[in-house]
Amino acid sequence: MSAPRFDFTVPVPPVDELGPVHFVAAGGSGVSGVARMFLDHGVPVSGSDQQDSATLRALEQAGARVHVGHDAAHLGGASTVVVSGAVREDNPELAAARAAGLRVLHRSQGIAALLHGRPAVAVAGANGKTTTSAMTVAALQAAGAEPGYVIGAPLASSGVSAALGGPGAPLVVEADESDGSFLTYRPQVAVVTNVQPDHLDFYGDAAAVEAAYRDFVATLPDDGLLITSLDDPGAGRLARDAREAGTRVLTWGAGGADVQVDEVSTHGTTSTGRLTFRSGVGAVEPGATVRLRLPVPGEHSVHNATAALLVAIAGFGLALEPAVAGLESFAGAHRRFERLGAHGDVEVVDDYAHNAPKVGAVVRAGRSAAGQRRLVVAFQPHLFSRTRDFVDGFVAGLAGADVVLLLPVYPARERQEDFPGVGSELLRQGLLALGPGAPRVETAGSVDTAAAALAALLADGRETLVVTVGAGDVTRVGRQLLDLLGDGSGQEART
Repeated sequence: MSAPRFDFTVPVPPVDELGPVHFVAAGGSGVSGVARMFLDHGVPVSGSDQQDSATLRALEQAGARVHVGHDAAHLGGASTVVVSGAVREDNPELAAARAAGLRVLHRSQGIAALLHGRPAVAVAGANGKTTTSAMTVAALQAAGAEPGYVIGAPLASSGVSAALGGPGAPLVVEADESDGSFLTYRPQVAVVTNVQPDHLDFYGDAAAVEAAYRDFVATLPDDGLLITSLDDPGAGRLARDAREAGTRVLTWGAGGADVQVDEVSTHGTTSTGRLTFRSGVGAVEPGATVRLRLPVPGEHSVHNATAALLVAIAGFGLALEPAVAGLESFAGAHRRFERLGAHGDVEVVDDYAHNAPKVGAVVRAGRSAAGQRRLVVAFQPHLFSRTRDFVDGFVAGLAGADVVLLLPVYPARERQEDFPGVGSELLRQGLLALGPGAPRVETAGSVDTAAAALAALLADGRETLVVTVGAGDVTRVGRQLLDLLGDGSGQEART
């Protein structure tokens, strides 16, 4: 495992004891949301980012003192500095803060500072964190709570990814396991959607990943609750170990789970499922059944919604019916099977999926949503290490498409020269090796040429669902495609 830059096991002081706070990389979506919550709490906030942006100016309008560029002088009179994990130690503001002995917190520790005096729901897992977190907010709100939230994507219902919520109300946190920072929250309720090998550049191997999740569950208080899937083998082992340690556990899934999920089906852009409560949960009697009818596609959506429902009724004792109603009107989250628009016979959806199981789930959801239409998936692999380690899983997930357009690997923090021979060509060869029935495979030389490549594929006029997939800048390809197909204005596409 990589050496940690922050000690996530150390308790964080409450927000009122931090003094003026400076946020480095405040224009980023993750850090800006936390900065806004600090402002709403009444904390003096300053922030900086390498480039000017609408996000940075919105913080300024909300009352923050902002700077473009990084300079030690920007710290001003700050007592605490909050940074994202992407900020390097040689950043002049971070280096100056450490030299001056200021309190330096990771973004997750900044969130933890807001949790004093209010319960937290921390949602972790290799796949489904964002959607499950967003669904949990929807269920809690509909059942009468005023939850705060810090989620990895803006909610369609509010347009923001973070909100302080009501005094003393639960705070729903999407808990990132990639760097071990999910250990800092000490939630009242922990949700683990699945435990699968990922972020091996940090953890090294699958055993270390599972150990980290056990450490995460160990941060629950004595009266805390773990909600997890019994269908996922890693999560099943986590549930067993937690029960043996005396932790209260609720599981969902197939046979043997506390809440059995069956009769799951997906129809176009909707999904349905039946939940059977094998034991009493909150005010729900043993043997009771609930039908979920969700306005989002994919079998995984039913499982995510089940976890959210259990948070509301078992974690906080809220009423079943309004929580179900909240889920059945769930509006979605940014880049989670998000419909960008349509032009003629072409519909375009965008999704953030970037590990193999999630890519497979998105392709299956796309297959259902496409119906009799052709399914075209434009996939941008994320990280050379992930592409190398999970090539077979990506190939299996993409195999359900009719056409796959492969983009070059989005490197993020990695360098191509450190991974010789690793690239999208590995996926292309894997897909071609599937033989008859395999998708047609095309490649784009860059993200800038991807929209034109898709437009060429669509020139035959067939009804098509296009899904752009990946955690990098592939997100801009869908709108570029809609502009190419239209008159350049994108007006029809974006209604």
